[in-house]
Amino acid sequence: MQFFTGRAMGQVTVHGIDPHSYTSGRWLRNDDHERHIRRIDFDFDELCRKVLGLFDGAKYIRNCEKKEGGFNRVFIFTLDDDSRAVARLPFTFAGPAKLTTASEVATIQYLQRNTSIPIPKILDWSDDAMNCVGSEYIVMEHVSGVQLHQKWPYMSGDQKVKCIDAIYRKLKEVTDIDFPAYGSLYFSTSPLRSFATLPIEGGFCLGPHCGTRYWNCGDGRYYNHGVPNHGPYSRVHDAAVPTLFHPDLHKRNIFVSDDDPTIITGIVDWQSSSIEPAFWYADEIPDFATCSSSSASSAPSVDDDLCTKAYEICTQFLTPRLARPRLMNEGLFRLFRYCYRTWKDGAVAFRHELIETSKDWEDLGLSDSCPFPLPDPEDADLHQKEYRRFEAAQNLKCDLSNLLDSASDGWVPPEGWEASKIENMAMFKGMLKAVKENKDPDDDEPIRNEGDLRDIWPFDLPEED
Repeated sequence: MQFFTGRAMGQVTVHGIDPHSYTSGRWLRNDDHERHIRRIDFDFDELCRKVLGLFDGAKYIRNCEKKEGGFNRVFIFTLDDDSRAVARLPFTFAGPAKLTTASEVATIQYLQRNTSIPIPKILDWSDDAMNCVGSEYIVMEHVSGVQLHQKWPYMSGDQKVKCIDAIYRKLKEVTDIDFPAYGSLYFSTSPLRSFATLPIEGGFCLGPHCGTRYWNCGDGRYYNHGVPNHGPYSRVHDAAVPTLFHPDLHKRNIFVSDDDPTIITGIVDWQSSSIEPAFWYADEIPDFATCSSSSASSAPSVDDDLCTKAYEICTQFLTPRLARPRLMNEGLFRLFRYCYRTWKDGAVAFRHELIETSKDWEDLGLSDSCPFPLPDPEDADLHQKEYRRFEAAQNLKCDLSNLLDSASDGWVPPEGWEASKIENMAMFKGMLKAVKENKDPDDDEPIRNEGDLRDIWPFDLPEED
């Protein structure tokens, strides 16, 4: 089989592409581990043969481009007849094996049958990592048009408003669908083992939630202490109406016409889509509706204000299920947003929300008495100290990420990794000097010595001398 320049297959790298290793960035924290869990050992030759076999008349693959996201590796193939296909392979931590791929395929086909949202056609897929490719995969047609983020800087304010309106007119079709419970979509014929399911018309069913927060997907959570409930879950309240929505609605996942960027040609990446309480999506503001200034201190532009207002109006009138919870007291939802993160954030943040909910119980309009009693003064003082430390850690991570131009988990592009490591150390030494020079810290100061600073520092540091 010919590939690129006709060279033999089977090499570790093909025409400059390493199909197995993660090469798109490095991490300032746990770099070896982060790259290791993103390695995929599979048969790249077989994947190429799979793709080539999907197009009658194509004789060889002319080009292949590798892209990597947070949860997947993507290969964009161009064949000799100019056909294009996208193959996506999930990392092991993208979600529960089999279920994540099976649910995404079912969700896409469900939406293609029940809405007019433009989603590329699935050409081939497998949720069995023991297949001949050696990995779960989905092969799709390449979406037409260009990514919205490429066009956005050159669009007029009116074009941006029309584009936002077009996006939400499409997504209205999704949010208007009624579901009987929360969970993830599957084909009714999917082998879901002992998981409970609820039938949905058209050959689909609601089954276990495939979101990573419900599974031990390689990050060492607490699930060994008990059997988690994977759903599906019954509806509990009108404000929590079961709603399906896109899990990552941002400019990179939206494609528009190259000639007219107000025309939506595709919305991609429906991985981990699920039916959630409506409030779950209420605070997820997409990047096309937020300030685009390069500096946090810069004032929002006229276009920024226009886009924010357009987003608010579109959600209010086109997707009211998403807008309604935003008008309610957020205290009703805080516990649900933070309780599942205790494995990562610790118990302090969740305890704080319990305390605040208990204080506001009557103002929230909740009946009976709060089942969580307020702590006594001594415990309350201890909690405040721990919470100030938690806040200091979160603020430090945010500030460092901005200063180092990294993601919150320490990801940086490979060309900036060495410089970011050096700057990370310089910043630590500078802060440590300031801590040591503060001979009389306030009683409520959470960082009082080198040990405290090291404990909350979010990125890797050398051992203490």
